[in-house]
Amino acid sequence: MQKIKLSQQDKKILEEFSENQKPNESCALLFGKEGTVLDLFLTENIEKSSVNFTISNNQLIEGYSIAEGKKMDVIGIFHSHPQSDAYPSNTDKKFMQSNPVVWVIYSGINKNFRAFILESDIIEIPIIE
Repeated sequence: MQKIKLSQQDKKILEEFSENQKPNESCALLFGKEGTVLDLFLTENIEKSSVNFTISNNQLIEGYSIAEGKKMDVIGIFHSHPQSDAYPSNTDKKFMQSNPVVWVIYSGINKNFRAFILESDIIEIPIIE
């Protein structure tokens, strides 16, 4: 996947969700098809941390089940960096290896979204509307 399509409306929902979760990181699953986000599944950061996030196994199972029921795939993982740039941390890079989907990150400082995939290295891909 060389780009991800994320509507202005979905960005607004994710931005508001992230701002409401501060000072902690927020997280969500992105449902869709062929690089287009069609639905959001907002999740709880069970770490309640400003520098890490974990989605519970129960919410992951629920999310994948909902996506399947809607005939969609989990095409991305979203999370926020409340106090830093929208760039994968070392922890993110580690988890990107076991979750090979698009990672969309929102910066609480710059108020911007960036998307990344992990191939042999971290590659930034465009977010289109």
